[in-house]
Amino acid sequence: MNIKADILILGGGAAGFFAAVHAARLNPQLRVVVAEKSSKLLSKVLVSGGGRCNVTHECYDKGVLVGNYPRGGPGLRQIFGRWGPEETVAWFESMGVKLKTEADGRMFPQTNRSETVARCLLSEAERLGVAIQLNTHYTSVQVVDQGFVLQSAQGSAHCKHLLVATGGHPKAEAYAWLAALGHRIVPPVPSLFTFNLPAHPITELMGISVTDARVRLPQFKKVTQGPVLITHWGLSGPAVLRLSALAARDLQACGYLYDVEIHWLPAYHEDQIRHLLLQHQKEKPQALALGSWPFALPSRLVRYLGIRAGLDPDKVWADIRLKDLNRLAALLANDTYQAQGKTTFKEEFVTAGGVHLGDVNLSDMQSRKVPGLFFAGEVLDIDGVTGGFNFQAAWSTGWIAAQGMAG
Repeated sequence: MNIKADILILGGGAAGFFAAVHAARLNPQLRVVVAEKSSKLLSKVLVSGGGRCNVTHECYDKGVLVGNYPRGGPGLRQIFGRWGPEETVAWFESMGVKLKTEADGRMFPQTNRSETVARCLLSEAERLGVAIQLNTHYTSVQVVDQGFVLQSAQGSAHCKHLLVATGGHPKAEAYAWLAALGHRIVPPVPSLFTFNLPAHPITELMGISVTDARVRLPQFKKVTQGPVLITHWGLSGPAVLRLSALAARDLQACGYLYDVEIHWLPAYHEDQIRHLLLQHQKEKPQALALGSWPFALPSRLVRYLGIRAGLDPDKVWADIRLKDLNRLAALLANDTYQAQGKTTFKEEFVTAGGVHLGDVNLSDMQSRKVPGLFFAGEVLDIDGVTGGFNFQAAWSTGWIAAQGMAG
C-alpha cells in the first residue's frame, strides 16, 4: 500500500483530528490523511473526564490560563492568543456540541458523553474527505526534496507536509527519530498521578473526599488547594493531581519518595481551629469527641483523624485534655504522610517533556529544523494540570498547525 498525501498526520487523537478537519476546511483540494498506529481513534477523548470528555476550561484570561501549564512558558500566550477556550467553545457549539460549565470551571458537552465530542470530529473528518489509516505505524521517515517518505509494515507514504501529533510517551526512545532530525527532546516524565501511601491506614477510607484541602510538598515548596480524594492506594483528586503536575520533575528526581502535608481545614489557621474546638468542647461537653465536631468533614475521616491524634474514641468532649485538643488542632492543620511512588491517573495520563518549544515556530507550529514538519499536542513540551487544559493545548496547537500546512 503506497499512500500519497498533501498532509500526513501521525496520531489519531485530539490534536491530530483537530488539525485534520481544519486543514481540510481551509483547502478542500488537499488530500489529508490521518495515520493511527492503534485500532482506536480519539481514545483519550473517549475516556477523559470519566467518559464525559473535559473539552476545555472556562478560563478566558490568557495570563491566568497560562498559569495552569507547568511546562509551556511564555510561548503559550502566543498560542492561546490565536486560539483559546473562547474559540474552542464557539467552534464546538457551531458543530452542534453545546458545552456546559461546572462550578470549578471545567467544561463538558451537555450530553455528558465523550462520544458526542468524538462523533463530532469523526463526522466532520468524513464529511471533508479526510482519509483514515488504522493500525499503521510508520517506523522510518526520510526527508526528500518534495517532502517526506515514510515506511510502515503495510507500505510507504509520501507527503508534502508531515504533522507529528503522536502524543506523549514515557520513554525517550519514542522521540529518537525526532532527535535524529536535529530536535532537542526534553526528557519525558509522568505528570498527573496520585500519591501512593502503601499499606497506610488512611487507605481504609477509600472513596471519601474532602471538597477543600490544602496539599503541600514541603521539600519542593509547592502547594495546591482543592478537592482531595482518598483511594485504596493513597491520595488523589484535583488538588493532588495538580500538585503532581507542578512537581513532576522534582518528584521524578527524588525517586518518588517524598513527604505530603495536608491542611484539612484551609479556611482556618491552627489557632482558629484550636479556638473552635475549645468552644465546641464547652458547648457539647457530653457529646462523643469523635462523633461531634464543629467542622464539616466526613464522619469516618473525623474518627480516623481523632484516633490519629491520640483521642480515645469512647471519650466525651468533657474528658478531652487540653494537650490532646492541641494535638488534634495541629494535626488538622498539618497532617503529614510519607509517600512512596505514584499511580497513573489513567483517564488523565499526561507526559511532561517532549519536543523543545525552542525548536518550533509557534506562529505555525512548524519545525525550525526541518521545513514542512509540524507538531501539535502533547508530543511538544507542553502540559497542563487537570481540568481540560491539556485538551485546550491540543485544540490550539492543532488549529495553528492546520493554518501553517494549508494556509
